Amino acid sequence: MTKSSVPDTQGDSQYDLIIIGAGPAGMAAASTAAREGLTVALMDEQCSVGGQIYRAIQHTALQYQQILGADYYAGQTLLAAFEQQLNAEQSQITYLPNSMVWSVEDDLVVSFSSGEISHRLRAKKVLLATGAMERPVAFPGWTLPGVMTCGAAQILLKQSALAPAAPLVLAGSGPLLLLIAAQLNRAGVAITAVLDTTPKGRYLKAAKYLWGALKNPILLKKGLGLLQELKKSGIRYERQVSDLKAIACEQGIQLEQVQFSVSGKVQQIDCNSLLVHQGVVPNVQLSRALGLAHQWQALQQCWSPVRDTWGQSSHADIFIAGDGGGIAGAVAAECQGQLAALKIAEQLERINPQVLVQQTRPIQRILAKQLSIRPFLDQLYQPAEAFLKPLGDTIVCRCEEISADQIRKIAAQGVAGPNQAKAFCRAGMGPCQGRMCGLTVANLIADEQNRTVEAVGYYQIRSPIKPLTLSELADLAD
Repeated sequence: MTKSSVPDTQGDSQYDLIIIGAGPAGMAAASTAAREGLTVALMDEQCSVGGQIYRAIQHTALQYQQILGADYYAGQTLLAAFEQQLNAEQSQITYLPNSMVWSVEDDLVVSFSSGEISHRLRAKKVLLATGAMERPVAFPGWTLPGVMTCGAAQILLKQSALAPAAPLVLAGSGPLLLLIAAQLNRAGVAITAVLDTTPKGRYLKAAKYLWGALKNPILLKKGLGLLQELKKSGIRYERQVSDLKAIACEQGIQLEQVQFSVSGKVQQIDCNSLLVHQGVVPNVQLSRALGLAHQWQALQQCWSPVRDTWGQSSHADIFIAGDGGGIAGAVAAECQGQLAALKIAEQLERINPQVLVQQTRPIQRILAKQLSIRPFLDQLYQPAEAFLKPLGDTIVCRCEEISADQIRKIAAQGVAGPNQAKAFCRAGMGPCQGRMCGLTVANLIADEQNRTVEAVGYYQIRSPIKPLTLSELADLAD
């Protein structure tokens, strides 16, 4: 790829649009905006475009399609459209890989670090396409070496063609659990067992949303196909698993076993790696730091930024597209990126309202179909209470080594919410700024005080949202 050098001019109104995140939403938005004549800066922490879902799509050979699946390689169409605009003779896109955004200000000045040097760029509009993160869930032993998320294992597979050490067990709930298990199995990785923690009765609860799910039968068929594929492979598959626990070796330094219960019977499996997954949630660190309005999503059990059908947030010049605004998947993210870019083009008077309606109507139809299945999936795979509200000495904030009992104790003392909890026990004050513990801390306080999570609230996130050196910060003074 080209167009990847950081511009010399800093702090000036250099771009019509700055896009943060080069996943499906970011790539689609960049291509669409450039096509309409907007100057665009697209920045991402990774060394290449794709985000998590299309990670390393530029470099992964077609011979791996049998392993990763057709949905992954569908990203090549999106990549081709992006590269066409990027490499045009008079390209409107400046692509900035390996760029860590650590601050966005109200006046749309974006501060980021690249090559251990900080830079500032200014835009007329900003699009946050920061995607999702796996829901951090605390259970006994989750901090042991050898325990990792399914998403982390997928990164190893896509980026480096590597897999966690066997014997390998997967535990959790949701479509990604099944997908990772299938991909690892296709790659020849020995899987000892898949432990499905979806609680009993969830299919009955989700049934009221089935009509919407039937509007997208292809996705339903894919999920059933993954289940059938695992069944045919002979992999042990346990349903309605509870009381999940990772057990260390005698020295206490490495995972040795996974313990769980099925129908009240306690069982153990020896393993070197345990992959866990309880769904994904929007990455709201940047939108929180900007002070944008957020709302609690009861079905998805997470916070998401408030936005309209175009992706416009509570800040008139900041838009949000993709899973960073609410979990909906890669195809929906692509549609949302296109819609946001076209609306921005209309606001900047590059297209008129009639053209906007004409171009967006087919995109909105595709998006509606993708969104129709979400309530069904969100209800079906909502995490079990044990993962949302852990008990005892289970570590909740691993940066500061704060347990569930400690959070419950300060909640009983009347702590108002996660922000006051920082003063009581330092939960959320580590390098991750609450990314890993924010939802759990809020759930525990709400549970102990018999309040809603919405009433308890979330951490106040401040810039810089990512760790950076003093020298990087000092660069901005030059």
